[in-house]
Amino acid sequence: MSDFWLYFNIGLTHVLDIKGYDHVLFLMALTVPYTFKHWRTLLVLLTLFTIGHTMSLIMSVYGVITIQSEIIEFLIPITILAAAVYNFFRPNKGAKKDNINVAAFGTLFFGIIHGLGFSNYFKIVLDANTNDKLLPLLEFALGIEAAQIIVVLVVLILSWIVQNFFRVSQRDWVLVTSSFIAGIIIPMIIGSEIWQ
Repeated sequence: MSDFWLYFNIGLTHVLDIKGYDHVLFLMALTVPYTFKHWRTLLVLLTLFTIGHTMSLIMSVYGVITIQSEIIEFLIPITILAAAVYNFFRPNKGAKKDNINVAAFGTLFFGIIHGLGFSNYFKIVLDANTNDKLLPLLEFALGIEAAQIIVVLVVLILSWIVQNFFRVSQRDWVLVTSSFIAGIIIPMIIGSEIWQ
């Protein structure tokens, strides 16, 4: 396997790994309020998330910023819970009426936190004999992006099926899915190593 596919695949499987479902849950919480017709808004949010996590991934790998992994592993579930809770306060608003500024700022900031989590993993898998970190880093980041696109498309398709075939209102779909996400994340926050 070429180095490109090696690091691309590591980034892809890191996000899609069933054991590392925290990033998937964040993407679900971010995507669930939207439908295919809101693709522009969703694209802006995903782009901001990508900018945030790519910036912090690069800065962390090159040692510009250093934060203890326990703190990052605590903050990632907090970002997921915040995204889910935000959905509770916006279900009666259509995605068109959503305050994109609040969502955009939050998504960019949360992307920075998730990027620090990605960097912790990347530093573990980076070949110690590799002098140039940038190319493997970009390949890893592309794998993450591919995984994000997969997750977002799956959530949008599932939303479309639930709302069109099972006639679940968008409001109920957002509330149930966000509650499900919060129910998974709260025990992760409570069980975090930071409390020990």
